[in-house]
Amino acid sequence: MSGPVLAIHGGCGVPPRGSLTDAQERRARDGLKGALRAGWALLRDGGAALDAVEAAVIALEEHTAFNAGRGAVFNADGKHEMDAAIMDGRDLKAGAVGGVARIRNPVRAARAVMERTDHVLLIGEGAEALASRAGLELVAPDWFSTDERRASLREMKARQARGDVSEASQRLKHGTVGAVAIDRAGHLAAATSTGGYTNKLPGRVGDTPLIGAGTYANDATLAYSGTGRGEIFIRTVLGHELHARMAYKGESLTTACDAMVFGDLKRMGGGAGLIAVGRDGTVTLPFNTAGMYRGVASASEGWVSIYDERESL
Repeated sequence: MSGPVLAIHGGCGVPPRGSLTDAQERRARDGLKGALRAGWALLRDGGAALDAVEAAVIALEEHTAFNAGRGAVFNADGKHEMDAAIMDGRDLKAGAVGGVARIRNPVRAARAVMERTDHVLLIGEGAEALASRAGLELVAPDWFSTDERRASLREMKARQARGDVSEASQRLKHGTVGAVAIDRAGHLAAATSTGGYTNKLPGRVGDTPLIGAGTYANDATLAYSGTGRGEIFIRTVLGHELHARMAYKGESLTTACDAMVFGDLKRMGGGAGLIAVGRDGTVTLPFNTAGMYRGVASASEGWVSIYDERESL
């Protein structure tokens, strides 16, 4: 291993090149840079991968350019239901929350589930009660709301009414943030957070808080965080599938991830992207959509990207 590495994503629901305004691109890039800096500052100074991925995801949850925390999308009833998960590759400990509406930083609550309970996943009011007992900040549900997400809900409802299932409609559904890291000790960790997708049915839970589907970390193989059509990630148990391909078939990180993103997931109709780091520090960030908000930081490089170009950190 060459040293600590952090990779992040802000979702693969990116419109074609030229669709975003300069201001929108700048806002997203700035958000990615802030998250990378927050996580990398910990890794660079010898901190744990688990702390680094949490810090990076918190920064993304706080930034309204992304569909997690503040800026989360609305469900069909015009409400927020957020999911998050975190996993430690050292011992496979994990925590997750689903369908929460008042926890300012859902990823913090996911870590509280991991560290303060014997459970892996808590949902709704139960998760919020634990967050309160853990001293985490609770906010009014409208704290997460933005005019941009309200406009997306109106557009999605209009498209639904006319039976529009185009790629443009599908892009409104994709939005998640995540981080993966390896630290100086060689330990891996992953964290993911999402508002789900616009106009989803109330009560829908996607792949993000399902350990082994949208979030996974195992020191023997990889740390992974996914973004895209969550139902397909659940049906393929994507995180564990990547682990299995590496552990049992001997595939490299890149081979395993590319096979799923450009093979199985694409054949199943899934717009998908992921970030992953292997136990040797190798990083891969494949996606089969127009773009993916993403970035990498290590001792040798630091950059963010939306399409093909890279902007230095």
